[in-house]
Amino acid sequence: MGFKARSSAGGFDSSVFGFLIELSQHNDREWFRDNEGFYQSALKEPLLAMIDEFAPKLAAISPHFRADARSMFRIHRDVRFSKDKSPYKTHAAAQFRHKAGKDAHAPGFYLHIEPGSVFVGAGLWRPDADCLLRIRRRIVDKPKEWQALLAAADFRDHCQLRGDSLARPPRDFDPEHPLIDDLKRKDFIALVELDDSDVLAADFADRVAVACRRLAGFCQFLCRAVGVPF
Repeated sequence: MGFKARSSAGGFDSSVFGFLIELSQHNDREWFRDNEGFYQSALKEPLLAMIDEFAPKLAAISPHFRADARSMFRIHRDVRFSKDKSPYKTHAAAQFRHKAGKDAHAPGFYLHIEPGSVFVGAGLWRPDADCLLRIRRRIVDKPKEWQALLAAADFRDHCQLRGDSLARPPRDFDPEHPLIDDLKRKDFIALVELDDSDVLAADFADRVAVACRRLAGFCQFLCRAVGVPF
């Protein structure tokens, strides 16, 4: 199947999902080369425009995160160390990094667009040993703060904690601690799930901002834990 280039004015339309579905079925360089113009107009340009619209909304949540053209992930996969040699990702994504991210392992916000799987995330995936220890210690030191953010209605009703956990309690932590399940986490990630229809909405940037606000308390806790401003 070949696509015709479209105007990106007005943001995304349903063709972005059609393109990603077709890409998942024809994940090769020849097909992509034949449809690269459509990739540009249906996916890349609308996403960059959305990021530009979202930037001041993110700054209103916290001035310490970056939303610009660098936030968008490349469509090309890094296949050097993967058994799967498919050259292209079958989703679109953007990461809104903490400005301290170059110098420290810092939390960030994330947007994922895939047919049937659209979500906004926040946190740290696979933090290094020092950051992980800092987060666990803060949970132990500030248990009421941690429990309060998880129990807040906006977080409880709309956000989900995700990621892998240790099979056993981490070393040097009380295995009987009342928050041991959280202390066993290897990833500190929370998600707000959206619908495909949200991507197509004229106020998509606003909807992403709402999700980020719901995740803000969680992200702020992690920032304090690892010693970066929020």
